[in-house]
Amino acid sequence: MSRLWSIGWRRPVAILSVSLIVAAVAVVCLNREGLHTATASVSDSLCAASFVSKVDPDRVYAEEQRPLMGGIGWAIRYTVDRARGEVRSSVLGLFPGRAVYRPGLGCLVTHGDAAVPEASGLERPAAPDAFGSDLVVPTDPAIRQALALAFAEPDPAHPRLTKAVVVLHDGRLIAERYAPGYGPETPIWGHSVTKSVTQALIGVLVRQARLRLDQPIPVAAGASNGPQHTVTVDQLLRMDSGLPFDETNGPVNPATQMWFRESDSAAYAARMPLAHAPGSAWGYSNLSFALLAKLVGQASGGSAVGAEAFAQRELFEPLGMHHSVIETDAAGTLLGSGFMYASARDFARFGQLYLDDGVVDGRRILPEGWAAYSRSQTLDTGYGAGFWTNLVNQGSVPVWDAPWGLPQLPKDMFYARGAFGQYIIIVPSEHLVVVRLGLSVQGGGTGIGDAAAAIIAALHRQAARGA
Repeated sequence: MSRLWSIGWRRPVAILSVSLIVAAVAVVCLNREGLHTATASVSDSLCAASFVSKVDPDRVYAEEQRPLMGGIGWAIRYTVDRARGEVRSSVLGLFPGRAVYRPGLGCLVTHGDAAVPEASGLERPAAPDAFGSDLVVPTDPAIRQALALAFAEPDPAHPRLTKAVVVLHDGRLIAERYAPGYGPETPIWGHSVTKSVTQALIGVLVRQARLRLDQPIPVAAGASNGPQHTVTVDQLLRMDSGLPFDETNGPVNPATQMWFRESDSAAYAARMPLAHAPGSAWGYSNLSFALLAKLVGQASGGSAVGAEAFAQRELFEPLGMHHSVIETDAAGTLLGSGFMYASARDFARFGQLYLDDGVVDGRRILPEGWAAYSRSQTLDTGYGAGFWTNLVNQGSVPVWDAPWGLPQLPKDMFYARGAFGQYIIIVPSEHLVVVRLGLSVQGGGTGIGDAAAAIIAALHRQAARGA
């Protein structure tokens, strides 16, 4: 009797165990791409933290990557190999991800243990910061309070984790503040702020008469004929090329596929069919900026070193952006849709270039009128050409349900924006640039719009007292 009872008890347990195993295997198989994407993301982020930003990778994982991992966060394992300059990660030993540091080129996501292309990287000599080595603390208590507002944490459930705020007024550095472990020389991930920098590199090529805005882009054609052939440089910059809205919720979408699973981002983008006729609809498009980055690469030799050297020579060095790098894919194309690292001061210098209509120290970097073009409206949206605008303060960005602009700031404001709260705010009427960088991964906003408005109010009070 007891033996029969034992057999009867074990049978449902065995069936349940097998069912759980089958279910677990099914979940793994169905989420295979998501798990590979997760480990590639962790590896790349922590590689850059360790070797580009030189900040604590464990802290970056806890603040940035762990919240993105959702239910699998407990299963992520990673190792930082400082001798080899690489980071490897896995999900309990499976779905391995690897990223390797290359000097002057940032980190490269690799697939397996294949040889690393252009492993020696690009030598870049150190240069002093024109703003000096000392931290610029504002004397005006109202501006200090505005910075405090940017660093405030009003909601513990949605931490802002601001890492840097820099303020330029009339081209002068008037205020800055950094989180512990970060400083004026710390390169920080700009995410989609990178798109605006890619837009500037396209501007350089337009000034050099090597590209035209109305020029069709053959590489954008996903087929031998059809409407793809009519896509222009301008439409790629404006995100009305007809390519699909590609950065949606969840770990797997065309953007994450391109960044973390493809060795040639531009080739992947070129294969993507159009969802709309060019010029007829707006959709947020990392794919468009992959194609634009390919044009930069084609104009600079087609290698990672060539593309990075072009960015350094034509943009970063003239502006004094000495702590800036754009990562590339394995094919040597700049990841111009979202993988630039730069110090907050460097990003501020970039914003100042647009305040000064593309001129720095008397040297024209961008075509005349390029800044006005950048903030000119695309269709009925709050997007311009490689920058967001403040022209639309009602409605929201499709899919994301996020506001187009910052209504508390002047209408002429335009800005570069990146995931998790990266901002370069440019206000021509106030001669003002405000940069905010951080890890606002868990939503809840950043408060930078209110902080920038408080800075403007403080500057107005200063002017009134001076008068």
